[in-house]
This record gives sequence, structure tokens and C-alpha cells, in this order.
Amino acid sequence: MLDTLDHLVIAVGDLPAATARFTSLLGRRPSWKGEHPSEGTENVLYRIDNTYVELLAATGEGATAAMVEARLASHGEGLVALAFGTADADACHAAFEKASLAPAPVRDGLGRDVESGAFRQWRNVILPPAKTRGVLLFAIEHQSPADILPVADELCDPDAAIRGVDHVVVNTRDADAAKALYGDALGIRLALDKSFEQWGARLLFFRVGGITVEIASRLEGGASGAPPALEGEEDSLFGISWRVADAAAARERLAKEGFDVSEVRDGRKPGTRVFTIREEPLGVAMLALQPAAPEDTRRDA
Repeated sequence: MLDTLDHLVIAVGDLPAATARFTSLLGRRPSWKGEHPSEGTENVLYRIDNTYVELLAATGEGATAAMVEARLASHGEGLVALAFGTADADACHAAFEKASLAPAPVRDGLGRDVESGAFRQWRNVILPPAKTRGVLLFAIEHQSPADILPVADELCDPDAAIRGVDHVVVNTRDADAAKALYGDALGIRLALDKSFEQWGARLLFFRVGGITVEIASRLEGGASGAPPALEGEEDSLFGISWRVADAAAARERLAKEGFDVSEVRDGRKPGTRVFTIREEPLGVAMLALQPAAPEDTRRDA
């Protein structure tokens, strides 16, 4: 039903300023600068190795513009939606209905690149946040050739650029309810469900298209390193872990670009190297991760 984590959506208030900052962050040029007149929004897209990221701003009137404005008013800029790829929007809609997720009718979408004049078409199946624990989730079936959205050109040494997404983090107060949503209702493969007393957290890893959706829940009396405490009963999108080829090179580049970054350290998974982007650009908690070398991966298996 869901084949990929197709893209991540970040709501922003000032699209040109956000684009400049995000371009510096990724070390890549935008792939697309689009507009959606019927939705009252404009966007900038960056296709990276295994997904793409959308910066979305309200510029007029429409349902999507209203959603962006509501998000900015309540929480400021930040990660606002996860879009999962599907090969068949109609079949996906039927599966969501069977899972009692009350999907909205399948909706056609159209975007135009303001520089090239190219068009992209897609079909969306949007789920109501009341059924997804407050997180905006939807499925998308692309109807345009993939190469219409090119990979974002690198502006630096490839080893120092952001390569892809390793995982996205969703914080929850109810890990069992989130497990039922992402695993049973959405049908995403659960790869890990484990409590880590030393970190004060229960973590669930759902794998889709080579990317992990990490559900994080505080254990009672969660220690340092536990997910932030949540207010209310809803879940929240928290952060992104980027993949980099060389953590030291990426950290040095970002520091020169003026980002507040931690020192490189060993990651929780053996063989990995990580550093934190402490300022939370565009309201998103971020970590950069250099994966383990193949021999480390085999040894850890």
C-alpha cells in the first residue's frame, strides 16, 4: 500500500529566507520552485538520494494555505507532514477506508515550476489528523515522470553535502496506539520495538523505502536523552536525521556556513558517527549521521 516515504513537508513563513538557509544546510540547490494558485501556496523542493523535502509557504487563499497559516500561528515553522508514496491512490484509499482511517476523497494535484514552466501532477489521499493522532499524514501517487523533479545539484564536496534522510522522529505519549496506527492501519513494517532504560525511551522503528519512521515515547521518569515531554494526547513530528558520507567534512562545512553544530561523536548504532545541528533550523530538530561501513554493518547484524 505504501512503498516509500515520498517526501517531508516543512511549513515556513518567509520562503526566500527559508530557501537560502536550507540551501546552505543541505549544500544543494533547489530542484523545483513551484506554485499552487488554487491552494494559495508556493513551495521549494529538494530531491536528495532517497526522498525529497518540501518547504511550503502560504501566499494566498486556499485550504493548504490555511493549514500552513494555522501551523505557523500555533507552533511557528517546522515539520508539518509526512507523505508516503503509493503506486495506486484508489487502492490506497480503499485500504485506508477498510482500516477505519476515514480518508478524504482522492484529490488531484498540480504544481508548476516558476523558472522552467514545467508541470507536475499527482493524486493525494489525505488522512484526517483526528485519525492519525494529530500528525498530518497522506499518500501520494505521482503521475509525472520522476525526472521532472531532478536531484538537487551539490554546491560543495559530495562528502560534505546532505545525501539523504536516515530517519524521521515522531514523539508520542502512547507507543501502543502509535504502533497500531503505523503498523496495523498503515501497514508499514515494524523493524524494532524496544525500551532503552539508559535513554529513558521506548523506540519503535518502522521501515519504508529504506527510511525509518522512528516513534519515540518517554519511559516513566525518563532520563537525559529521553524524548521531550508532550502536552495533551496527540503525537508530534519532532526531527530529521540526515545521512552524510563524512560526518567530519559535513560538520566543518556547516560550521563555516554559520550553523551551530556539536562536535562529531559516536552514534548509538555501532560504527556510526553523528553530530547535532543545535539551532534546529526552520524549527526542526536535526542530526547528521554517517552510516557504519559495510564491515561494521555485517558485524552488528
